Amino acid sequence: MTRFQLIAIRLLLLALVLTAWQVLPRNGIINPLLLPPFSDVLSTLWEILGRPQVHEAILVTSAEVIVAFVIAVPLGAAIGVLIAEHDYAGQIFKPLLFYVFSVPKSIFLPMFILIMGIGFQQKVAYAAFSTLFIVIMSATAAVESVRTDHVLVARSFGATRWQILTRVYVPSMMPILLETLRISMIFNFTGVMIAEMYASRTGLGYLIANWGENFQLPQLFAGVILLAVVAIAFNEAVRVLEHRVSAWRT
Repeated sequence: MTRFQLIAIRLLLLALVLTAWQVLPRNGIINPLLLPPFSDVLSTLWEILGRPQVHEAILVTSAEVIVAFVIAVPLGAAIGVLIAEHDYAGQIFKPLLFYVFSVPKSIFLPMFILIMGIGFQQKVAYAAFSTLFIVIMSATAAVESVRTDHVLVARSFGATRWQILTRVYVPSMMPILLETLRISMIFNFTGVMIAEMYASRTGLGYLIANWGENFQLPQLFAGVILLAVVAIAFNEAVRVLEHRVSAWRT
């Protein structure tokens, strides 16, 4: 299947879904109070995009996502490398990491609220916390995937630890780390949304939760579409970054 055919099929499926969204509520097959027609949602989306409150919410959410991502990815990668490089530390911390990773991170949200309140720093910290563990585990797996003979050869030629890290580990880890970036962005974005919905006074998550609580369904679905567009934009930004460093793949 060519790339053009794949895109055509995806667009066709999207058109079918949007057509059903428009036709079913408009003809009373689905209660329009529960699912407003797509045209009504689009007109509502156009209207809310003119509100300064929505502009502020988009900026706040974007800033939180970016800051949390910039904190979580390098920190998680560094911790993962340290754990994988030291067997004793790995034996101690790996079981704890798997345990914490398996626990829903939303149960820790009240702790972040109590410690940091409901401001910008709380949402960033919670999102970074939600993202950190997947990065640590992926970085640990990436280090363990590096062939030991490559490291031994580098050491035999007198390479420093920094040279081994940058010229052996990083290129060999790239296939796993590049895949981790997108997954990390999903966890990161989800963490920001949860924090905004349950403990915030601004941001897209707060607006969507507020519209839902007040049964403003056209605004709710418009907010979901806007949220999807922002999420896609961040995912595409990560994809561009992945493409730029794809030459490092081994």
